[in-house]
Amino acid sequence: MSDQSVGRPTRRPKSGPRTPRSPEARRRQQDILEIATDTFAARGYNNASLAEIADRAGLTQAGVLHYFRSKALLLTSVLERRDQGDIEQLGPERPHGIDFLRHLVDTALRNAEREGLVRLYAVLSAESVTEQHPAQAYFRDRYTGLRAFVTDALTEACGPAESDAPRVHDAANAIIAVMDGLQVQWLLDPDSVEMAASTDLVIRSLLSTLAPDRFTP
Repeated sequence: MSDQSVGRPTRRPKSGPRTPRSPEARRRQQDILEIATDTFAARGYNNASLAEIADRAGLTQAGVLHYFRSKALLLTSVLERRDQGDIEQLGPERPHGIDFLRHLVDTALRNAEREGLVRLYAVLSAESVTEQHPAQAYFRDRYTGLRAFVTDALTEACGPAESDAPRVHDAANAIIAVMDGLQVQWLLDPDSVEMAASTDLVIRSLLSTLAPDRFTP
């Protein structure tokens, strides 16, 4: 699910990207991030090269490394940059309960308007299961945190007295899996997939299963 605004503590490398002092240098750093985002989305981390990113940015590889010290740090910076956009979209406080579940549907709707970021997420999340991938910790943390938030939202929506903890946990995993799977299907055949409608249907169905007295099918 291409919404990083909640559910993931940030793990920054010990040595982060350099902080440019001049407006021109800051613009150049942002240009590199945009180019790296497109390149990682198209080729994945392993197949994308610093040489290609540097060439598209009109720099040498050393020039890119002046801003981002390593390819792994560039990847981390790309992911954190897209996180920040979602954090700003969400606002100062995350919603709870049924409002959080509605936020997930809104996220699916918004993702249909940002193909590049959805592709970036889909490619890198799948690639991160490979050994020693630099984004593996990022996605592991992201799923752990998001799973906890969705579980809490379902419990709050259904009422603690009516919630069966193992089933709620399984339902949270199912919602996340459905959203991620819909993104892949949508990328391959966008005219055949309505991510928001399918997400809403699944959430409503699970709520009526978990708390039939509170939510009608």
